[in-house]
Amino acid sequence: MRWVLVVALALLAGCGDEAGAGGGDARLVVSAASSLTKPLTACSEEFEGADVRLSFGGSDELAAQIRQGVKPDVYAAANTRLPDELAKEGLLSEPVKFATNELVIAVPADGAATSVEDLAEPGVKLAIGAETVPVGSYTRDVLARLPSGVQKKILANVRSEEPDVNGVVGKLTQGAADAGFVYTTDIVEGLKAIALPEALQPSVAYGAGVVEGAKQADLAQRYLDGLTGGPCADALADAGFGPSPTG
Repeated sequence: MRWVLVVALALLAGCGDEAGAGGGDARLVVSAASSLTKPLTACSEEFEGADVRLSFGGSDELAAQIRQGVKPDVYAAANTRLPDELAKEGLLSEPVKFATNELVIAVPADGAATSVEDLAEPGVKLAIGAETVPVGSYTRDVLARLPSGVQKKILANVRSEEPDVNGVVGKLTQGAADAGFVYTTDIVEGLKAIALPEALQPSVAYGAGVVEGAKQADLAQRYLDGLTGGPCADALADAGFGPSPTG
């Protein structure tokens, strides 16, 4: 974690009022969950008045960086718990819920698994998110709803616990895992999704807020507003995310 923090501090140093690459615009730094990479990369190019610099990673890791003094302007997580905790600690403005998603089992396109029970079969190599990252927490919520015998067999097949959802996808695309729990928006070429039964599906909601002490607070608030209406909301919908739980 220490080297990650050092890199983050170096990246964010000088990102305040310095002109962006486009010339004349301020720099707006957005720290966001890895699963938001595609839509936020697309929509941030259209943000007016600032050169948006995006930093993606595990929501828990990004929250830890804020607690240790890193000051992005906006923080967006793949759950609502972390933004709520940061707000209670006085490190984030009142969070807003801006999108939803669904957890699925991802397998190679030619994979044999067709259900969550298949993950309990001997020899299955499973990749999941670490317990502290949202995708890992959602995964454990799913497993906790299974019969204890099935749950134990699935956990015994876990070969890696990744720091973010991109790590799980990477294990699958590299052939290092036979299956993994990811969001439906993270299914890429070469992978297919196995839907979870409704009774097992966790409630996946995204939350975000303006970081207290942000150098670009006004621009950050406008970016935050755009997550529920505007180019970023459109990009989220185009990427397969569901609408805000409140709208």
